[in-house]
Amino acid sequence: MFTNKTFTMLKPDSVEKGNIGAILEKITASGFRIVALKLTQLTNADAEAFYAVHNERPFFGDLVTYMTRGPIVAAILEKENAVEDFRTLIGATNPTEAAEGTIRNMFADSISENAVHGSDSDENAAIEGAFHFSEREMF
Repeated sequence: MFTNKTFTMLKPDSVEKGNIGAILEKITASGFRIVALKLTQLTNADAEAFYAVHNERPFFGDLVTYMTRGPIVAAILEKENAVEDFRTLIGATNPTEAAEGTIRNMFADSISENAVHGSDSDENAAIEGAFHFSEREMF
């Protein structure tokens, strides 16, 4: 079953550099509707749980440290073909490989500080959105 929603996080580097507005503008200008949005900060436990799929990877500790060093912006976005279209909009994980005009091409500094997270499947979009938002926080 395909949904019309996806989940994103503007990562700590985006917040630190003051890019929240510019990134959200790019998202909405690309036809996405924001149905949930919050500025929050992940605890170590939150980051470990959210990225549990990577817990055996050598970069896991650094990822948790990075994601907890400052606030993030969590959002649920709505658009037809949301997951695939958003993955295209954000670009490759490595910003040097990201297509011109993508969010990571424009705002990311490195593969480890890549500005934004985007769900990679409809199933993960639902799980990740529910991790950050209750039903009453989605509009």
